[in-house]
Amino acid sequence: MIRKVLIANRGEVALRIIRACKEQGIRTVAVYSEADEDSVPVKFADEHVCIGPAPASQSYLNIQQIISAAEITDSDAIHPGYGFLAENAGFAELCAKCNIKFIGPDANAIRHMGDKATAKQTMRAAGVPCIPGSDGVCETLADAATVADECGYPVIVKASAGGGGKGMRLAQDRAELESAYNMARMEAQKAFGDGSVYVEKYVLNPKHVEVQIIADQFGNVVALGERDCSLQRRHQKLLEESPCVVLDEETRQKMYAAAIKAAKAVNYTSVGTVEFLYSSQTKEFYFMEMNTRIQVEHPVTEEVTGIDLMSEMLHVASGLALPFRQEDIKQSGHAIECRINAEDPERGFCPSPGKITTYYMPGGIGVRVDSHCYQGYVIPPYYDSMIAKLIIHAPTRKECVRRALRALDEFYIEGIATTLPFYRNVLMSKPFLRGTFGTGFLEEFLVD
Repeated sequence: MIRKVLIANRGEVALRIIRACKEQGIRTVAVYSEADEDSVPVKFADEHVCIGPAPASQSYLNIQQIISAAEITDSDAIHPGYGFLAENAGFAELCAKCNIKFIGPDANAIRHMGDKATAKQTMRAAGVPCIPGSDGVCETLADAATVADECGYPVIVKASAGGGGKGMRLAQDRAELESAYNMARMEAQKAFGDGSVYVEKYVLNPKHVEVQIIADQFGNVVALGERDCSLQRRHQKLLEESPCVVLDEETRQKMYAAAIKAAKAVNYTSVGTVEFLYSSQTKEFYFMEMNTRIQVEHPVTEEVTGIDLMSEMLHVASGLALPFRQEDIKQSGHAIECRINAEDPERGFCPSPGKITTYYMPGGIGVRVDSHCYQGYVIPPYYDSMIAKLIIHAPTRKECVRRALRALDEFYIEGIATTLPFYRNVLMSKPFLRGTFGTGFLEEFLVD
């Protein structure tokens, strides 16, 4: 069993890991940058180690500093959370070489699924439905044009490495392809140090539906339901819910089976998420990518299944078998998560770092807030702008939306701009209330 976990992350997810570890009787070590010295995870961890200056490249992405911190604190495991080094195969490999358990899948699975072109090839071989497109990287513009002609326009050019909406460009016709190809390569090189791209058919205004899976070291893989992540801005998720209201049961079960196939194809262990694009018109779905880590929106699944994903992640990393099978998974009610960011929606979602002067969180039955913030906390300008996650659970989607609106009205944050007012408007919009919106909904909503 794991004795002590070093948390190679910050903010809300670091606190979430600390809580799970404490409930398992596992000691924790928080690493932090100079900008995070006064953060809640640092206060609540059993031990803490400063690993460098504020910039992530000198702290949370500094692999040698993190490994050194694990060694001097005698930590036998590292939890990467999400972001930073969570999907870095080299980091996972180095942990193994240093005899430190990486709480996540092995480096081979991360590599297979982290490179999107390789992932698509692997999925096609495993019989998982994939969007028509290139079999691998498009080395030249001519390669991209050939694929686009075969698929039919519009097409999307995507970075082979990385994610988060970076290195993605849409081309409506051959005239736009050259610019899309070149811009995607430049963005990918800048964001990920890898300018390789691939091309695939663009599915018009689809649903973005992802399946949460968990797998142990004994070949057991279980699908823990799906999440609708279609409410996005510039390919960045803002709100997630479960279940997806437009899926019929037959399609849902096919999607679960495809996600399990995907995990087994790379001998996956730990938690992971298989993401699909779903067309409400044709009822077809296509593999998009697999995230080889815990995700920001994992509480949505926890609320509808009653399964603590972070604790199960620790159990699997300790070499234990899953305590449940697919037939044991029962979903109850509906859940919605709103990502509360320190951003100003009135100014194009411009980041709003600074000191929080008032911080009052909502409560009541079915209301959960995962946050590392408090009154007087200073939001640093160096990292992701998410400051809280509001998670709502209720018997039905209609009740869930009402409860979410009530909780949003109770959530007071002053001193900085936040996205709280934005969510109040979205949840009252007709397309959202119908549940039929696709990934393009928010761009139209913001224009209106």
